[in-house]
Amino acid sequence: MEDGSADARPPRTAGHLDPAVTWRVAVDRDQCIGSGVCAGMAPERFRLVGGRSEPVEELAEPAEEILAAAESCPTEAITVRDDTGRVLAPE
Repeated sequence: MEDGSADARPPRTAGHLDPAVTWRVAVDRDQCIGSGVCAGMAPERFRLVGGRSEPVEELAEPAEEILAAAESCPTEAITVRDDTGRVLAPE
């Protein structure tokens, strides 16, 4: 169902995991509460430093666990963007 709002994003598709694309993973450290959910879900992708999360690599190959961690963040501090700048997570 389409609501027609200006900020509505197209849904992710199987193509969002295209290995030719590089994702930019960012954590807003001011928004992060250090719950560790992301590091627990994707320890190869996120780590806690100084009580806050940070991506192991800012530029990453597409991987479902990155999206899952971003979607599971209780404060939505993790943002995942594709190479065009489109936000993939959180939705």
